[in-house]
Amino acid sequence: MTKMLIGGEPVDSISGDEYEVRNPATGEAVGRVPRGTAADVEQAVQAAERAFGEWAQTTPEDRGRMLMSAYELIREKSSEIAHLLTQEQGKTVFEANLEIHHLLHGLEFYAGLASKVRGAYVPLPQKDAYGMVIRQPIGVCGGIVPWNFPLTLMGTKLGPALAAGNTIIIKPATTTPLATLLCIEQIQRATYADGKQTLPNGAVNVVTGPGTTVGEALIQHPRVRRIAFTGSTEIGRHVMEVAGREIKRVTLELGGSDPMIVMDDANVDQALRMADVGRFFNCGQMCLGVKRLFLHESIADDFVERLADQLRKKAVGNGLKRESRMGPLHLDFQRHEVEEQVEDARSRGAKIIVGGERPSGGEYDQGHFYLPTLLTNVPPDARIVQEECFGPALPVFRFSDLNEAIELANNTIYGLGASIWTSNLIQSNKAIERLQAGNVWVNSLHYGYDELPFGGVKASGIGREHGPEALDYYLEPKGVVVVNI
Repeated sequence: MTKMLIGGEPVDSISGDEYEVRNPATGEAVGRVPRGTAADVEQAVQAAERAFGEWAQTTPEDRGRMLMSAYELIREKSSEIAHLLTQEQGKTVFEANLEIHHLLHGLEFYAGLASKVRGAYVPLPQKDAYGMVIRQPIGVCGGIVPWNFPLTLMGTKLGPALAAGNTIIIKPATTTPLATLLCIEQIQRATYADGKQTLPNGAVNVVTGPGTTVGEALIQHPRVRRIAFTGSTEIGRHVMEVAGREIKRVTLELGGSDPMIVMDDANVDQALRMADVGRFFNCGQMCLGVKRLFLHESIADDFVERLADQLRKKAVGNGLKRESRMGPLHLDFQRHEVEEQVEDARSRGAKIIVGGERPSGGEYDQGHFYLPTLLTNVPPDARIVQEECFGPALPVFRFSDLNEAIELANNTIYGLGASIWTSNLIQSNKAIERLQAGNVWVNSLHYGYDELPFGGVKASGIGREHGPEALDYYLEPKGVVVVNI
């Protein structure tokens, strides 16, 4: 059994309970982990508090060296980690390797930023006085991570937290803890101070178990001063409500229904490739996935036909197989949800161009597989439009001009990402200004670069991860007045 990590030591849960992690492609057990409780969270908080004093006093340069050491150790294990990630999550090995690459790039990015934190000198109207703004680490942080990108989304919390001098408790998704624990094992071995010291015991902790117990204990704990949560909007509302009682610092990266607008002057070949990747990468289980495709009426028929041809050729199968281009959905519940959304659209008059069903026979009967699905004539009140569709189904809409496209794109409670595909700078700038989203791409795949702030508006969340801006959410500004006497 793979153990949790608390205070630098692999541990069982205090209760002794454990549970199995299963492969969504086969249903087979991949491993076992402890089923943590509030008591385990309490031990992790105590360990993180003890480590905070030492880690906060570590020089920013040494924090950066530690993160780069972790980078190298994870990179050396990347093949093993990718294989394990595919087994527990379902994504293809190719996709798992890309996720690890993103994690590593993030660690490298925050390693470089660790020594770049700046304050300010402020002239004051009082004679012989001046002000300063200094920025200090918050303390013990909690990172609650989902199952769709467990490593990348762990890194977006751990990297800036450690770079800023905080300690952290990671709560991985119940169904994807194994690759996370293997990564944290490497981070625990990382060295700094010219290789003479390792990360203080308790600087990084991992408590496995259900969100209803472990996650709830983290967001309720009065000495966990910062919560970074990625997940559904529904649960995000709960996190914000509970954490607010303790006046915690909170960032929420929640659901999305990202529109992709393709104008009549777009590079259609490029847009076709990116519509495929943007919707069906990771079996469509992406907060930044293209959830609604808007096509100019002059190119719509040809675009849909060509995209449907691509999807019919997409090899669906076990992510461990080299030929697979799309794995299963992670949870059977998630597959049922997508099926219900597609069926609701069909019952309201939508046309299924391709997919719309489970593949059957052989390995398909063992896993949570669903064919890539393309829908047209979808009414605006269909569930697949009004809700976030977290799976491989894409509704397509037509429009006559950019104003109509932007109005349709903004007609959602969500506002995470959006893209426009055009060769016209006036049109792209208009979309950049008017699309209600935290991130907008022009002629580019929906991708969260570490160098840029990432987060949503409306029901897609508050706060930002990625970029230098992420450090702001792990540092407290302190105003200081100095009087010369």
